[in-house]
Amino acid sequence: MRCLWSLLLLSLSLLVSAQKTVLYCGKMIDVEQGIVREKMTIIVNGNIIEKVAEGYLPSQKEDKVIDLKSMTVMPGWMDMHVHIESESGPRRYEETFRDNDAYVALKATQYCARTLDAGFTTVRDLGGTGVNVSLREAIKNGFIKGPRVYTAEKSIATTGGHGDPTNGVRDNLKGDPGPKEGVINSPEEAAKAVRQRYKNGADCIKITSTGGVLSVASDGSGPQFTIDEVAAVVKAANDYGFVTAAHAHGAEGMKRAVLGGINSIEHGTFMDEEIMQLMKEKGTYYVPTIIAGKFVAEKAKIPGFYPAIVVPKALKVGPQIQKTFAAAYKAGVKIAFGTDSGVSIHGENAKEFIYMTEAGMPAIEAIQAATKNAASLLRIYDKVGSLSPGKWADIIATREDPTQNIQTVLEVPFVMKDGQIYKQ
Repeated sequence: MRCLWSLLLLSLSLLVSAQKTVLYCGKMIDVEQGIVREKMTIIVNGNIIEKVAEGYLPSQKEDKVIDLKSMTVMPGWMDMHVHIESESGPRRYEETFRDNDAYVALKATQYCARTLDAGFTTVRDLGGTGVNVSLREAIKNGFIKGPRVYTAEKSIATTGGHGDPTNGVRDNLKGDPGPKEGVINSPEEAAKAVRQRYKNGADCIKITSTGGVLSVASDGSGPQFTIDEVAAVVKAANDYGFVTAAHAHGAEGMKRAVLGGINSIEHGTFMDEEIMQLMKEKGTYYVPTIIAGKFVAEKAKIPGFYPAIVVPKALKVGPQIQKTFAAAYKAGVKIAFGTDSGVSIHGENAKEFIYMTEAGMPAIEAIQAATKNAASLLRIYDKVGSLSPGKWADIIATREDPTQNIQTVLEVPFVMKDGQIYKQ
């Protein structure tokens, strides 16, 4: 009897393992070649793409068949700049003092779900309180719905700089935050701050190399790191295999970050031709976040939405980012998709595609920026970022072909991440 029971269990396990998912795609965007293919079949085995073939291949009786013949299929999108813990609003600064980590995490579950539903299967989270590490683990282990998260945990700033957690608070609460809190003032402290991020569970590193728009400080673009400090961050990050990113609005801080060896410039608002050329020489990626610029410029016109010290910075920086993107694209700078969602609204990430195409980038290249380029920036293109055999099965579909109608990216009716269907 025991032998029969073992045989039955073995038969059942073989049946389950034999089941594959067969997707019939009316159109399929081949981001490796930069073309749209028609009438394609994708076969998924577990969480891996097993086969991609022309035509509609016959399925087996035990296979799960997904009919996407009326849709355009492509790799899951990747957003290289989000803040998954939070979202802008008139009470954002007050909430920093009132909300406990548990409440931050519970609110963030909806941001994670919205992001995945919008077609973004992987994100790079560029700084929060540390709750982002727990969100990554909760998603990875199936407790909540969301994208695959690579997080910087807490961004690294200088004293009083963008990202100093005590900016704008009363004197007796300021204290003197240091590398443990992500605040540094020397190359030695820079290395310690990176190691602390590693200890806290980070996957990547972000520095704030210039002033910022939403920090409660007057400077929105001046340099805030020395080249030696940037280089020390990069050196320590490389020891741990971390990709590095630099928040940067002003030209001098950007230049120092690129010379220091940073992997990507975020926002890049006042990037000039010298820096564009330098980025091309160094292979530095540009992550533009146009949507964030538009969002803060719009909200700055609403009385009370931001503190008074933030408003002039938002009105100045916001409208410039799309113009800079157009110039950087024309100059041939490498571009990876990013939105700064959390500053803008989670789940509206795909609006960035529209703004990118408005500024002159063809739709196919915008989609490559959110797939192939983003995966290359994260150094995971061998695992994800294209619909290729052997890669993770991150697959989404839109109702129309976005290379013909970019507006279709705003609705994503089918989402598969890691071989599991989350939206159909």
